[in-house]
Order: sequence, then structure tokens, then C-alpha cells
Amino acid sequence: MKSHKLLTTAGIGALMFGMTSAAMADNWRYAHEEYEGDVQDVFAVAFKEYVEENSDHSVQIYRFGELGESDDIMEQTRSGILQFVNQSPGFTGSLIPSAQIFFIPYLLPTDMETVLEFFDESKAINEMFPELYAEHGLELLQMYPEGEMVVTTDEPIESVDDFQNKKIRVMTNPLLSETYNAFGATPTPLPWGEVYGGLQTGILDGQENPIFWIESGGLYEVSPHLTFTGHGWFTTAMMANQDFFNGLSEEDQQLVRDASEAAYDHTIEHIQGLAEESLNKITEACDNCTVTRLNDEQIAKLKEKAPQVEEAFVEMAGEQGAELLEQFHADLEAVTSDEE
Repeated sequence: MKSHKLLTTAGIGALMFGMTSAAMADNWRYAHEEYEGDVQDVFAVAFKEYVEENSDHSVQIYRFGELGESDDIMEQTRSGILQFVNQSPGFTGSLIPSAQIFFIPYLLPTDMETVLEFFDESKAINEMFPELYAEHGLELLQMYPEGEMVVTTDEPIESVDDFQNKKIRVMTNPLLSETYNAFGATPTPLPWGEVYGGLQTGILDGQENPIFWIESGGLYEVSPHLTFTGHGWFTTAMMANQDFFNGLSEEDQQLVRDASEAAYDHTIEHIQGLAEESLNKITEACDNCTVTRLNDEQIAKLKEKAPQVEEAFVEMAGEQGAELLEQFHADLEAVTSDEE
């Protein structure tokens, strides 16, 4: 199990010291939710390299645990302590209910080519989401997919019935809880730092994450049975404190936009084949791990539950969420019709 370095008084002091010199040094602070070398870190490093190669500014990256949990780094960004943050809508959903749309099961396709085309062309993502984030003091710079969601459990999941009463850890996201309720499981919201121990002690029966994170975090060691349900992709977002961004010169604003575009392109290239590579590492390292891909019949049974989660989403997100969902469906139809 990897050690999780928690935010300390010394760490806060160092961060605050960095703030006092930031205006002179142009040192921008950027926090994300993952470990060194993981997808969000790949994005952050590419962003940092572009900024530093094309300006006199520098970027300081903070990884998981160095400044606390996901909720902590969002609070620090909104208050101006951090300039940039990378956070999944799974955690942002409590702040921006409409962001939970990514957790409606079977809404997004699972093949990478279609997913990437959707992110590139979606009006919902590229026009509507920036407005939603701006309402909360955040400048949305990029939304991007990290990988297909995979469920890990203490016992193999071979049918929908096997989900019954399983205590599945979910992010602190009300709609994700609705999804696993619909699947027949018992959703258990927990911050990331408590997941490994919860699986190890039996407080949890399982969890969901993209396969690279299951490998990177060692989750297969304590939750060895992997199930591909095809219900969605893990999505994340990179954003800036809006007051900070608006205070930049036009030249620096363009620099930030260009750096985020370069980081997006680099990251999308990085995730090609990443899931297969991570799964191979797991199967090589774990003798008792199993991999199950639900068949079309079992997936169809889970898909039947999706409409009730959509209804729950609209109840949570209101008229704004209903409009966003309508645009999502239109965007997806445009992408899939292009393939026919």
C-alpha cells in the first residue's frame, strides 16, 4: 500500500510563503488528485513544461495528499491559494450539481475513438460547462477522459444479481450513489485516502475506478476481482481560479490556454493503450485476481436502470441540468450518427 502524505502545518506554511513571493516570481501553483506519473500528473507536467518553455513563469505541482484531499484543493483554489486545480466532476458535483452528469450510467460510449470525438465536438462540454464553472469562480480550461470505469470487488461479479447489497465505495457524489443503488448495491461515499484501508478491513466490498488507478493505487491487492461493466468513463477537469485568470494579461491568458491545449493533446496520446498496459501489470502481479467482462445480456439489465438515474440527476440539477442532459444526448447522437 502506498503511503498517503497528509497536509501538515509545515506544508501549509510553505504554501503560504510561496503566496507572498508569487507576484514577484510568477510561480503558479497547481494541485491535482493523483500520484506521480498518473494521468492527471501527466497533464500537469505537460502544462508546466509548456508554460516554462514559452514564458518566464514557473509552475509548482502538488500531487495527491500534499495539500489534503480533493475537497481541500478545490477550497484552496477558490480562495486563491492555488491558481490551478485538476478535479473530477465526481468531487465537483457537490459544488456544481450539473457536473454529476458524467456519472449517469451508460450515457457515454465506452470505445475510445467515439469518446474522444465527443469531447472534441460536444457543445455541452465546450460551451455550456465553462459557463457553469464560471458561476462558481472557476475558469474551466479543459475537460478530458482518463479511462473506462472498472469495478473491483471481494468476490467475482458475473451477473447483475451479484451486486446485491455489496458495499461499493463511491466518490462523495450523490448521483454516483444513485447509480449503485440502481444496480442493487449499497453505495458508500468515502474520500480516496480511506479506500485502501476500507477494502483491506472489509468495511468495503468493492469500489470503481479507471484501470490505471486500480493498478497505480494497488487496489487490486485488497480488491482482486475486476469487472468491466461498460457503464462509463472517468472524466476530469482542469481549471483556474477565475479572479487570477481574469487578472492576467491577454498574453498570459493565451499562454495558459495554449498550455492547456498542449497538455490535453499530450495526455490523450498518453492514454492510448494505457488501460491494456495497466491490466497486464495487474494480472502479472496478482495470482488470485480475476477479470470479468459482463456479456450483452447482463449489461442490458444494468442499462435498464439508467433512466431512473437520469431522473435523479434532473431532480438534483434542476432546469440547468435538464438542459445540459438534452444537449448531451444531442451531442452524442451527432457523434454516433457520423459513424453510421
